[in-house]
Amino acid sequence: MNLRPTPELPQFLLGLVFLFLGAWCLVAPHNVEYLSLNPEYHMLNEVSALLIGCFGAQAVLVSILIFWSEFKTKTYIVFGVVGSVPFFVFNYYFVFVNPLFSSLMLLDFFGNVSILLICLWGAKRHKQAG
Repeated sequence: MNLRPTPELPQFLLGLVFLFLGAWCLVAPHNVEYLSLNPEYHMLNEVSALLIGCFGAQAVLVSILIFWSEFKTKTYIVFGVVGSVPFFVFNYYFVFVNPLFSSLMLLDFFGNVSILLICLWGAKRHKQAG
């Protein structure tokens, strides 16, 4: 059984996005809360740290799955295109419709765009490698 990750470059970069953001939520949850929420929604208590930490732990889990999975063209397309839609809706709603998030949360939007672009690149590259 091979326990070493052997992802292609797009898959590796995709995993890094999730690992970095997830680790940030685990290591500095109050920093994430302070920067991402508008001041009137700051709680900065143990419960908010717990909830942000749970989010971070899930993102780290996703990064592990990305690193040790075998991505195919279809995987990239489904993960990147279908998987990105709920995040774009989430970002739009909580930044523009019901603005709980600060404008810095638009960085998450760009993170989601990078996930989409990496997946499209990975799908194209995987299909060409055939």
